[in-house]
Order: sequence, then C-alpha cells, then structure tokens
Amino acid sequence: MRIGELAARAGTTTRALRYYESRGLLTARRAENGYRAYDEDDLRLLRQIRTLQDFGFELEETRPFVECLRAGHEAGDTCPASLAVYRRKLAELDGLIGQLRSVRDQVGVQLARAETARAELEAGSSTPGAPGCELTGMTEGLG
Repeated sequence: MRIGELAARAGTTTRALRYYESRGLLTARRAENGYRAYDEDDLRLLRQIRTLQDFGFELEETRPFVECLRAGHEAGDTCPASLAVYRRKLAELDGLIGQLRSVRDQVGVQLARAETARAELEAGSSTPGAPGCELTGMTEGLG
C-alpha cells in the first residue's frame, strides 16, 4: 500500500509517517516507480505506536515495542525492553498521581477555609449575600 492509504488506515497523516520514518520507527520500501510501499506489518507497527502515544508514551518510548514487533513477536510488549518501558511509565504515573493527590488535598483545605470564612462574613454582615471579597490569605500554602 502507498503512504496515503497507510496513513488513512492507521488514523494518522502522511506527515507523521514521514516523521516516524526519519526517526527510524518506520521503514519504507520503494516500489519500481519510486513511491513508498508499505504492508500489513507496517500497519501493525503504526497501530502499536498510536496506541502507546494515546496512553501518553513519548515517541521514543515506543521504540522497544516497534523493535519487538520487527523481531517477529506477536505482540510488541512481550520483549524485556518493552516491559522495562511499561515499568518506568507506571512509576512515572504513580508519581504524578501522588502529586495530583497532594494538590487535591491542598485545594480541599483551601475550599474548607474559604467556606468557613464566607460563612463567618455572612453571619456578621447586615446584608446577606454581600460580596465579601475582602478575604485575604486564601492562596497561602498553594504553589
């Protein structure tokens, strides 16, 4: 198949395919007329790359999976190098989840503080619902 058909079937662009080729992730054969020629194995490689990128993997992180498929394995994630990338990605995601939990906890504390301050303002105000935007210190501890 030619580059346009491969791009359409893989759900990407010809520009992306040329970029993958320049990075050594995709290898085009040349037909007699000089056009790039691809086959079903190339489509499998592209689908593996696209799936991993959808999961948040950087393009270079897909290389071990591509190499595993090129080596004849049924799946790109059964080789030791692919498994190592999975492990690194999981550790990275666990770290990000921890950071997000920490930020969430801080936002929860700030919300509780702000709600308490707002309730105190409303209780002391002669005009219910007054703006009360003069609160200070609401961003302390964020950052």
